[in-house]
Amino acid sequence: MQPLLDAIATMALPTDAQRLFHGRGGLFPGCEHLTLDVYPPALLLTSFEPLEGDALAAVGAAITARWPEAPWVYQCRQEGGRTETRLMAGAAPEPHVVTETGTCYLVHLLRGQNHGLFLDMAEGRRWVREHVQPGDKVLNLFAYTCAFSVVALQAGAAEVVNVDMSDGALAIGRRNHELNGVKTGAKFLAHDIFNSWGKLTRGGPYDLVICDPPSFQKGSFVATKDWARLARRLPSLLAPGGHALMCLNTPKLGLDFLRVVTAEQAPKLLFVEWVANPAAFEDVALDRGLKVAVYRLPAL
Repeated sequence: MQPLLDAIATMALPTDAQRLFHGRGGLFPGCEHLTLDVYPPALLLTSFEPLEGDALAAVGAAITARWPEAPWVYQCRQEGGRTETRLMAGAAPEPHVVTETGTCYLVHLLRGQNHGLFLDMAEGRRWVREHVQPGDKVLNLFAYTCAFSVVALQAGAAEVVNVDMSDGALAIGRRNHELNGVKTGAKFLAHDIFNSWGKLTRGGPYDLVICDPPSFQKGSFVATKDWARLARRLPSLLAPGGHALMCLNTPKLGLDFLRVVTAEQAPKLLFVEWVANPAAFEDVALDRGLKVAVYRLPAL
């Protein structure tokens, strides 16, 4: 607990949404269950095991001493998917809009485990911003709230097709586009890709296919069996010279998992690079954190 308290006492409060303390990375003994994020102006303390009252009070006192006006939220995530979320001080904005490198996103800290913007994917969004070319066509699979789409359109993409099974997530995605004045080029499709690929294939080929599925979501995607089904389809979706951004976020599967799946199921694709995670998400073991790989279909 002390490393977290020491970090709070010295850190500055940034204006962009980002992680402040990453105990889950294993670099701070005794804090492996703790993370602290900022979604300005609010702070989010997440614990992966219940915190005793004294420990929670100590964190609250440290936050109040450092940032007296900051609202903060405590979320406890336990085995079996049980989650407790409490507003501990202040009031969370409603609507709650945060920024990342100038782009706006709608978030919500008091509902569920997913808050509308995955902070560990900041470098993935940067990669898209830097590599999308004017006029590109992009397919954004498992789009969630469509952060990748907003960035791609800001970078000059002509069209982004956002696909997700959740109408609610796509509705927030539409609002994210509106917040950023991105009014043309985005399509939203509530669809289970494994039921039918026809519409997506006919809409291609795509210069970039983004694949950021959940690692385990019953009825949607289970990485150990469904990544193979997804990788097998990528060559037929990509334009010659097109890229695939492939994301895997589970400590149970390492870097080799994506390498092996892609080599077996999509041997035409050539490995380009691993996208590094944000420095705030440093981990003692690379295999445990978010894995983001870039592959390319050779040009004709």
